Amino acid sequence: MAKTTKSGGTHVFPSNLGWMALTWSDERLTRFTFGHPSAAAAIASLESDDEWQTGDASALPGWVASLVNRLQSYSIGEEQHFDDVVLDLGHLSPFQTRVVRACRRISRGRVRSYGELAAAAGSPGAARAVGSVMAKNRFPIIVPCHRVVGAGKSLGGFSARDGLNMKRRMLELEGAEIARPRTSRPRRLTATERLF
Repeated sequence: MAKTTKSGGTHVFPSNLGWMALTWSDERLTRFTFGHPSAAAAIASLESDDEWQTGDASALPGWVASLVNRLQSYSIGEEQHFDDVVLDLGHLSPFQTRVVRACRRISRGRVRSYGELAAAAGSPGAARAVGSVMAKNRFPIIVPCHRVVGAGKSLGGFSARDGLNMKRRMLELEGAEIARPRTSRPRRLTATERLF
């Protein structure tokens, strides 16, 4: 299902990671979202002021159709790389742009902490600011913010639908080693408690 104009459009499609939707302008991706229970929910998450309507998916520009196929393939666990996708980063500051570019270099199956990503972006000590950039990422999967974790490989946060469960699912899909949530061990009963 797509809405297209001469210079851009919106497309929504199903995947194994829920409904996905993307928007583009000219040859640049302007927004992407995933993990939604329906096409309508995916479109609503784009917060578009434009009226959206069903259209002919065969009218998609070739690079958009290819990206859709690759995202669907990724969602079933096949290895895909998205570093060739041109993104519209005009809304970002120079620091935010450096963070996004450094994040795009994190390989499948690998993770980096917020602090490590800050250092890779040339701003050691800016872990909290990196977290803010990741939380506002307009291009999840393509800018793999799910590969950015807390210290000690704890999951940290994730703003996509279904939160940390989705982040864990994606990292497992990619074969990344992540810390398991701590479970509390049952307390040992005393000899007196065992009698009752």
